[in-house]
Amino acid sequence: MHDKRARRDEVIHALEEAGGARPGAAREVMEATGIPEADVYGVATFYELLRRPGLRRVCTGTSCALRGADALLAEEQAGGAVANSCLGQCDRAPAMLDADLELVAAAPRGAVMPDDPDLPINLGGADTATYEALALARANGAERVIAELEAAGLQGRGGAGFPAHIKWAGVRSAAARDGAGAPCLVVNADEAEPGTFKDREVMLRRPHRLLEGMAIAAEAVGATDVWIYIRGEFQACRRSMAAALAEAELPLDVRLVEGHGAYICGEETALLESIEGRRGMPRLKPPYPTERGLFGRPTLIHNVETLACVPSIVARGGDWFRAQGRTDAGSKLYCVSGHVLRPGVYELPTGVTLDELVQVAGGYDGQPKAFSPGGASSGFLPMDYRDTPLDFRALADAGSMLGSAGVVVLNDTVDMARAARWGQQFFEDETCGQCAPCRIGCSVQKQAIERYLSDRNAEHLVNVDDVHEVMVEGSICGLGMTASMPLQSARRHFPDDFR
Repeated sequence: MHDKRARRDEVIHALEEAGGARPGAAREVMEATGIPEADVYGVATFYELLRRPGLRRVCTGTSCALRGADALLAEEQAGGAVANSCLGQCDRAPAMLDADLELVAAAPRGAVMPDDPDLPINLGGADTATYEALALARANGAERVIAELEAAGLQGRGGAGFPAHIKWAGVRSAAARDGAGAPCLVVNADEAEPGTFKDREVMLRRPHRLLEGMAIAAEAVGATDVWIYIRGEFQACRRSMAAALAEAELPLDVRLVEGHGAYICGEETALLESIEGRRGMPRLKPPYPTERGLFGRPTLIHNVETLACVPSIVARGGDWFRAQGRTDAGSKLYCVSGHVLRPGVYELPTGVTLDELVQVAGGYDGQPKAFSPGGASSGFLPMDYRDTPLDFRALADAGSMLGSAGVVVLNDTVDMARAARWGQQFFEDETCGQCAPCRIGCSVQKQAIERYLSDRNAEHLVNVDDVHEVMVEGSICGLGMTASMPLQSARRHFPDDFR
């Protein structure tokens, strides 16, 4: 029994084979693994793809809602389709997956920048397995690599913007302590922020660029064990990464782990919990993952885009990378969807404006009214901010954030009260429920905007500011702190839509 309990990390895989949260599945997995049935049931009912397996799924995220998701869902529900918070296909809106999580009658993928070797990631370029930057990193040694990372000013591209070199140095330092255990590396490819699909394109177009950055990071911190946690709805990405791994033949133990439909697992400690076979609920910090992360070992966790920047930093130097930015260091993969003519992922200098981004994306579709600069968590900004640099500081000063750089444009046909409702629905669906301010607050905010939309009585919104304050101050992780941003920002910037 003790040996079986040590296999907790295989509970989710066992539930997959058992058919998800069907009656009797939890008991079967308990008997096979020794994990208590209640724990197994808790895991099975936490993840969307285990709780409701084998169903067609229609995306109801903001970009898809703008392009007719409600009508598509109404048409498909007769055949058993269900709504899904976001499928990461914002450039192909409205999106739908079949029962095997493959795209159904999808529009073509969005555009990227043409091949340009002077771009750090260069999504339009040819992907090869030469791994020249990895060889150079080995020749230079870990200390020099980390120094170049610091010179580059690379900040985490997953949303938090934390300096990458500090993480690397922290893992190396923690691993040197007695009893810390061997360090490991986790690649966060669980991209699920509405409006965001850049990591998807890196995995599909430049998997070797990602793997090379991953290998450089692993060697720099002394890790030989690597986990790549890929969003479950990204089946094509999983196939792309598996093929690239087979071709690369890296001297690492690399495991591809599939997510199971929980946005919260994009939070780094929730992701660790998920890999370990538990419900994806964020951990209290400290200790930080760099000190005590996956299976208690010092762990370096990075987003896909962050690691994809590393090879060019090693090959061309930190100063070169820093110079690629305008107001912040380096280039940035900006996703843009919604009311634009050519949705896609565009690698541009960090700090470009909305107008510059949309110009590359073919222009606005209709008269622009609002935009989300960094996914649902960033809320909405009016077009008064169209010349604001899309970077970490300027957007924070504007009361928003760059986040994952998932830019969604809304034109003047959109009622911002309804747009706020789309965002609040997403967060109610995706809160993990661990802390009361977030669990209750997400539900209260969504119910408040729905009641308001039913009769346009402002009395329904009198408490939403107080609820927002409690969520910001009392939530464990960033989800609860930003979950009422769609409603808060829409009311602040578009009062005419709330009269």
